Amino acid sequence: MPTAPHPQNTDELYRALQENDRRPYGRTRTVTAEELVDTAEQFAEPRPLVHALLALQKAYNYGSEPRKSPVVFARLLTLFDEQPDVFDERLRHTLFWRFKWVANALLALPEIPLASLRQWLTEMRDRYAKAGLGLQPYYGQAYRLAAHVGEDTAPAFELWAGRTRTKLSDCEACEICERALYHLAAGDDERALRAWEPVLAGKESCQEEPARSVSYALLPLLRTGRSDRARELHLTGYRACRRNPAMSGEVGRHLEFCALTGNEARGLELLAENRNLFGEVDSPLDLVSFLTGVEVLLQRVELLGHGDLPAAGYAGRTWTVAGLRAEVRGRAADLAARFDARNGTTAHTDRRTARLDRAPLLDALELTLRARGLDDVAPAAAPAPEPAPVVPESLAELIVRARESEAQGHPDATACWARLRTLVAAPGYAHPDDPAVGPLVRLRADLLADEAARVGEKDEYDKAAALWEAAASLYDEAGAPGDAALARACAVLPAAELPEERADGAEAKAAALTAAHAALVRLQEETPDLAPYQEARVLRLRASALGLRLQATRDEEHIAPVLAEVELLLAFATRHDITGQISGARLLRASTHALSGDLPTALTETDALLDRLKADGPAWHLPRTLGLRGRLRLGLGDAQAAHADLTEGLRLAADWPSDCTDTARLHGDLAQAGMRLGRPDEALRHLSRSAELDLRHGSRTDAFCTYGNVAQLSLELGRVEDCIALLDSLLTEPDVAAGELDDRLVAQLRLYRARALHAGEDLKAATAELAALAAESAGWDDDPGSHAMIAAETAVLLAESGEFGRAREAADQALAAHARAPRYEQLSSCLRELARLQTQRQGAEGLADALAVLADAGRVADEARAAEYEARDRSLDSALAYEHGRVNAYAGEYETALAALDRALALLGEPGPDDDHAGEWAECVRLASVVEGLYLERPVPALTRLDAAISHLTPLGHTEETEPLTSLAAQLRDEG
Repeated sequence: MPTAPHPQNTDELYRALQENDRRPYGRTRTVTAEELVDTAEQFAEPRPLVHALLALQKAYNYGSEPRKSPVVFARLLTLFDEQPDVFDERLRHTLFWRFKWVANALLALPEIPLASLRQWLTEMRDRYAKAGLGLQPYYGQAYRLAAHVGEDTAPAFELWAGRTRTKLSDCEACEICERALYHLAAGDDERALRAWEPVLAGKESCQEEPARSVSYALLPLLRTGRSDRARELHLTGYRACRRNPAMSGEVGRHLEFCALTGNEARGLELLAENRNLFGEVDSPLDLVSFLTGVEVLLQRVELLGHGDLPAAGYAGRTWTVAGLRAEVRGRAADLAARFDARNGTTAHTDRRTARLDRAPLLDALELTLRARGLDDVAPAAAPAPEPAPVVPESLAELIVRARESEAQGHPDATACWARLRTLVAAPGYAHPDDPAVGPLVRLRADLLADEAARVGEKDEYDKAAALWEAAASLYDEAGAPGDAALARACAVLPAAELPEERADGAEAKAAALTAAHAALVRLQEETPDLAPYQEARVLRLRASALGLRLQATRDEEHIAPVLAEVELLLAFATRHDITGQISGARLLRASTHALSGDLPTALTETDALLDRLKADGPAWHLPRTLGLRGRLRLGLGDAQAAHADLTEGLRLAADWPSDCTDTARLHGDLAQAGMRLGRPDEALRHLSRSAELDLRHGSRTDAFCTYGNVAQLSLELGRVEDCIALLDSLLTEPDVAAGELDDRLVAQLRLYRARALHAGEDLKAATAELAALAAESAGWDDDPGSHAMIAAETAVLLAESGEFGRAREAADQALAAHARAPRYEQLSSCLRELARLQTQRQGAEGLADALAVLADAGRVADEARAAEYEARDRSLDSALAYEHGRVNAYAGEYETALAALDRALALLGEPGPDDDHAGEWAECVRLASVVEGLYLERPVPALTRLDAAISHLTPLGHTEETEPLTSLAAQLRDEG
């Protein structure tokens, strides 16, 4: 199927060529370029064909198809020889420039004999000499050939580097990279990095740079102790080359960097993101570089004992790390051998060997905000190892230990049940014939109960309730009525938590929990033979039901019933010496006081509980209790003490499985404490750890919500590349890609990503992301307000790109959604910015459209006023008046601009000492004075305005606001 229309004349052809030139490199662009060459051949005049052939060669060159580039160039050279007059100065320059492209293409193909490569360089030299062109570009290609073959490069380097650059020399960035690589090959990392600095610092760039230089500089930076710089460049450099067949070698070097810095898990993630490169790279030279980087990574993963992990490789089958490594090794070794055979050296095999023999340069370098190890990427998100108790080897002893631990609430129960689940599921399982163990059906009930508890912790209430009921039935079958009653009691709370469509959510939930409490009381009364630990569990569930009701309603009348139930539990547990339930009751009492708003009493209770836990245990309750005291101290404003408690809680939690000590929450609370103490980077680390722990334990919604907070905070801290890398990683998670995660949560992450891309000055990618999100959110009939916000942001980015027609369409979508769910400030800000951008770009030509946009902004302000809406930031009316002034000033309508700015000043009023609009007022004065004094050439009234404003602001202490006014006044006096 054709990918481009068939132009009927040369004007249409040129438009089609321009349109295709805006496409990303890849098959669509290449196929379209091929079709346009076919079309150009039908026209009588040859120049359109020259343009089409040049576009096709460019598509081949940057689309990693080196075999086809020389063929196209041969046609161009023939046209030049036969009809030189067709080539104007620009086309002639392009033709001679592309001699280098052909040299590089031939170099990348091992089937091209070395003699043919040298013959082509001779052709290039002769053509340049005949045309009176400097030979520095030729010597550059001769040096590259020597480096590729593995010859002594010093003479060739001097012949090239010592010559004066010409118009046909490679760009400064590319030549800097070649010089740096020369020093790198000589083993001089420091000199190579000094040479690279202008490119790495962004002072020199081109289509391939700095991405190419960055990929080579990563390891020298590590070897010279600049790990932070390497980390920063890895994030920016990888994003510039990912999934690009023409930069597959660069991708391979980033994979190698991950392997040598303890980031093997990230390396596997990036490999999956670049799976397309296995089938899309047509350049053997690029392919051997890419595959070697892949092999370095896979070799490292296998060496660490994870050869059975899944890996993304060639299409058509699934791969393990070990299997893919063997395949890649064979292919890469064969390609290197073919190059060596062509060149008559062992250079390519030697270079491969050197890369594969490198030892890790760092044990661990935190590259992204997701600090993950290989255990975190195991199939089915298997949890990483945690402090593991010693479980009995005897099956009967293991079952007894599991039940005893469960009765005590001991964390060891988790590991025991996990071991038993594996044993029972294994073929040929033989249940012990032991009265102390009981029948197999009872063990199956135990395992269902354990699963129900774990599912309930993830808020999967319907599943948890069903599992508890199933466990109860099996306990009945096993003749364990106490366990059956307890299982049914445990099913009551998750059933009450199930969300239903009700008019009043909080009131309905309270009613459900009241009914649940009553059901638990009845169950306890109807089951008189419960063991003490079972009855204590039921009492705890009764207290929890009322505690959840208080949490839902915050009704003072619900406080006393909770405390009464807690006292029942505490008295019972004390009478039967059930240590875990004693501390549980006291923790619940402290939490109830906290819920009621009595933080001092809650703190006193927690202090007493901590003293008891330190003396009598259980030790595994200490981390949760310290976590509660830390939160209470945060609520009382003592962030330093809270931080100390939470840090100690985290230290103690390391001795126990993280799910039993709620380690994720401890990290989240420490993040809050860190922010209160002005330590945002520390907060970012804790938030990230909290999210990853939730992810590890299957609480994916909580994890992604927390990661959203991580993204937002990292963006606020200016860590733009960190934010982008994090979101790129999250959005490639299997359940996200499969559409299994909540679509609104994913949309929020994508919105953060678009904002981060914008902050990172990748306007094209940011606009594409937002435009796609706006299209999707248009269907959110239940949430038009979010669509209004997204469409408004999209409109601004489209306007920044100069696409004012599309920007207006997006703004209209935002206005339509705003009519259903008002977003006054967002819409007003969007419309004002659209008007500013259009007149800033188009001047008077864009004024009419800009004023139409401001008219819409005026209607939004009128609606806000009628709704008695108070803006949180700037007044919508004064901001609109100021924008009228600015827009008219851009369009050259200075009198109108001045009148609008005077109106803005009148709306704002003169600021007082504590007014937060002093900066806005001063800016209005400044712009009005610029318009009046500079554009209307009336300096006297402008200076009067400025002096009055300075005299007003200075005694009020608004010194920062007066500085631009003082500077402008001095300028007007100097020019007067």
